[in-house]
Amino acid sequence: MRGPLVVKRAFSEPLLLLAAFGSILLATTTLVALTMYASSIAEAGVRRTMETASYEQTAVTISASVTAETFPKYDASIRAELAWAYPTPPAVTTSLRSDSYTMPGQEDRKLPELLRFGSYDGLDRQARLVSGAWPTPGPTSGDDPVEAVISLSAATATGFEVGHEYTVRGRLDPRPVKVHVVGVFQLDDPFGARWAGEQLLSTGVERRDFTTYGPLMVARETFVGRFATSVNATWAAVPDLRAITPERLRPLAGAVAVLGDRLKAAGCTGCETASRLPEMLTQLDTASLVARSTMLIPVLQLLLLAAYALMLTARLLADHRRMEVALLRSRGAGTIRLAALAGGEALLVALPCAIVAPFLGPPLLALVTMLPWIRASGVRLAPVADLGTFLVSSGVALAAAVLLMLPALAGARRTYVEEQSARGRGGGRGLIERAGADLALLVVAGLAIWQLQRYGAPVTTTAQGGLGIDPLIISGPALALLTGGMLGLRLVPRVSRLAERVTSRRPALAPALGAWQVSRRPLKYAGPALLLTMAVAIGIVSLATTATWRSSQLDQARHQAGADLRLSGPPDGPELGALGRGTAFTALPGLTAASPGYRGQSEVGGESALLLTLDAGKMGQLFHLRPDLSAQTTAELSRGLAGDVAGKLDLPGRPATLSLAARVSTDLPVRLVLSDALGVWREVSLGVLKAGDNQVDVDLRTLAGRSGALSYPISLRGLLSGAPESEASLTLTGLRADGRDVAAPPLTMTVGAGPGSAAFAAPPQLGPLPVVLTADLAASLKLGVGQVGKASIDRRVQTVKVVGVVQTMPTAPAGQKAVLADWSTMQAHELAAAQSPRPATEWWLAGDGAAAVAALGRHPEWDVSVLDQRALAATLQNDPLASGLQGALMLGFLAALVFAVLGFLVNAAVAARERMAEFAILRALGVNSRQVFGILAMEQTFVVGLSLVAGTGLAIVVGVLVVPHIVLTGQAAAVTPGVLLDIPWAATGVMLVLVAGVLFAIVAGLTRDLRRQGLAFREEQ
Repeated sequence: MRGPLVVKRAFSEPLLLLAAFGSILLATTTLVALTMYASSIAEAGVRRTMETASYEQTAVTISASVTAETFPKYDASIRAELAWAYPTPPAVTTSLRSDSYTMPGQEDRKLPELLRFGSYDGLDRQARLVSGAWPTPGPTSGDDPVEAVISLSAATATGFEVGHEYTVRGRLDPRPVKVHVVGVFQLDDPFGARWAGEQLLSTGVERRDFTTYGPLMVARETFVGRFATSVNATWAAVPDLRAITPERLRPLAGAVAVLGDRLKAAGCTGCETASRLPEMLTQLDTASLVARSTMLIPVLQLLLLAAYALMLTARLLADHRRMEVALLRSRGAGTIRLAALAGGEALLVALPCAIVAPFLGPPLLALVTMLPWIRASGVRLAPVADLGTFLVSSGVALAAAVLLMLPALAGARRTYVEEQSARGRGGGRGLIERAGADLALLVVAGLAIWQLQRYGAPVTTTAQGGLGIDPLIISGPALALLTGGMLGLRLVPRVSRLAERVTSRRPALAPALGAWQVSRRPLKYAGPALLLTMAVAIGIVSLATTATWRSSQLDQARHQAGADLRLSGPPDGPELGALGRGTAFTALPGLTAASPGYRGQSEVGGESALLLTLDAGKMGQLFHLRPDLSAQTTAELSRGLAGDVAGKLDLPGRPATLSLAARVSTDLPVRLVLSDALGVWREVSLGVLKAGDNQVDVDLRTLAGRSGALSYPISLRGLLSGAPESEASLTLTGLRADGRDVAAPPLTMTVGAGPGSAAFAAPPQLGPLPVVLTADLAASLKLGVGQVGKASIDRRVQTVKVVGVVQTMPTAPAGQKAVLADWSTMQAHELAAAQSPRPATEWWLAGDGAAAVAALGRHPEWDVSVLDQRALAATLQNDPLASGLQGALMLGFLAALVFAVLGFLVNAAVAARERMAEFAILRALGVNSRQVFGILAMEQTFVVGLSLVAGTGLAIVVGVLVVPHIVLTGQAAAVTPGVLLDIPWAATGVMLVLVAGVLFAIVAGLTRDLRRQGLAFREEQ
């Protein structure tokens, strides 16, 4: 008869049975859903990262010195090893660079200008022809000419034209080489990561100790036969990893990492391997682990809340059955019999939950995928109940059954007399408080949060040297919430006694009786108060984490973009020339401000740093610098950066051609520097001026490109010269625009051993270059705000003045040293130092980015890369690994509120039912229904009010300590700029009002229910 007795006993308390069933079902279903969610998010995050990975992240480069004899052997060995390392063979391209050759006609000069040849597999897929055709394999020896193509920038600098033949000689190999130029090409992305080691190919000219042009690109077979004399060869392998799974990340990283050793063992002793792929794969594996581990935070919070809610229900059930258990024991029931009854009753409730939860998890996940950032991330959660989900639900249900039966066993040894004497007693302090366990738990929670702040993620190195989830760190937030709530319970007796003293002095009956009831039995109300406190704290922390994460994504997007819209691409092209790009870009719809800019890696003070130049006058509208990153405002930085500006000679009208007459003492290569109305500088080669009088004509319209337009007025800035054979002098003798004379100031230039310059109306003396430095670079240079000192920029020592220091520079990656200067001031200093002007590699724009991007989409021939701040923010917010925690938090947040409401409802209903006789006596003494409601309202207002206040305060503390350290990038790295806690007070206030409204509605419903049951005093009572 044990089975029927268990069933009959279980259904004798339908309210508590239903509460226990609801708690277990909610816990198992939510935890199953969270388990499935974490797995799906990790897979989606890996897939998304590999789909969007850049060339520099995935490419493997292998370089070696080769000859015509060794190249085929090295090539076969490298391709074989690459096929071994990857699941599917990657795409491999080979590039080769020759030794230096002298420019035609300069063989006898001491410092000749140089030329290089090169070869690149698949160049026709990475570039487009401006004119002519691609080279075909030609003769590998003899005097026959080789076919070659040259980049547009190199052709402009050298004057090489399609169809012409040139003869060059090697500096190491004096044999002449005839070159037939068959085409001019333009790289699709000359400043992209693919060409990081090919600066000559991307720029066309390098000006250092020697000026080098090229490279002239030939077919690979031609290069190997004619130029492969111990030259450098580079193999680049780009794999397709879009289908890789999280389990394959570390094995692939290990295989790529040992490529270099395997190649050396295979005979390629000179091969040098370089790749960021192993680091990226390892980091991605770590990010996947961190993403799953951070999603354990809401899981543990939910587990803790569910366990406490279930224990409250179990305690109420045990309290109701104290006398029943005592009677059973007095009739001979032993501990085993009572444990069997309690266990059977618990399993009767828990087993259905274990079976049903895996099937309820997928529909619950479908609700999560409706969140905008989850839907946009492309995560597809498979609604399948597999073995893993049943194991999770069974484990949770079994643990819940144990929790449900523990309170019943705790009092199983009491006799009937002991139970009678214990009824009605109310202690002021709980066992945990008397033992000081809450203080001990506070120490553990503090240690866990300290470790979280130190390590930055709940993942640490294991004893075996790998990575694993640290259980102490991952439990820190949940322990902090529990500890804070338990410490808050110490306030319940004190606040209740204070409320009793205050209300006892007032004539109103309901507040006085309500406060007296709470102060008489504070532990009765401590349980629901702790449950509500934790639920409210979890809710606010979830809202704060979500809001902080979204704010951080916007901050990251603003920091990475630097402006509303940033355009990059080749500074000069056939469709839009250097002086035509700005005209086209500033005419885009929706823009309010624009500035040309230069960005590139530079050597500053002997360290690699990002050099950024921008129009200081436009920084207030363009430059996105978060206020906390600098002690100076953007306006102050803008005023400080504006420095000396180079003089200029504006050409009258809108000329299309320009003629210059000059007299030189000896042959001298000369370049003209000019600018347009938008501030873009451009140098134009005038060729080598011969000794005596020279006249050079310049077609200004070609500087705008085929579809571009000039922004007038066009201004002359100065002249630059190369290094002559001997000291030379230049005098400008005439200047004509569209055939009309232009009054020009006297301009002369004397050139010694190095290059020289002469400026139109140059300032008498340039002062220090104003700069803004990142904090680490300022510390390295030992310069502070307002200080003047020497700094080497691009190997040229300059005097700089620091006008501002920023923690991190917008557009610079984390940890990157950077320097910011004014565009015009930097150009003036470059001109004075006889350096080529900085090209406008970028355009910074402010305004409606969507309209401008749409207009740019209609002109693919403009060859521009767009970085839209709003699109970047959307991309960051849609990263599954970064956004996954938000869905888990929302799911845990909703479950926590349901637990809180369910626990409050059950406790309030049971408490009201236990006091029906008390309420009936009060009605008989003349207390009306409104006053009864007031007594209940006072009691529950104490619980609700204390819980809301304590939960809010606890959430703020936990938020400050925890939230900034669990908001990470999709690669599990620290966020740049740093995370700022954002508590959405409006949403928090709405949530608190709604929770309070629901809880008071429950109290009102209980009062009406009591009134329907009849509170009038009966004769039999």
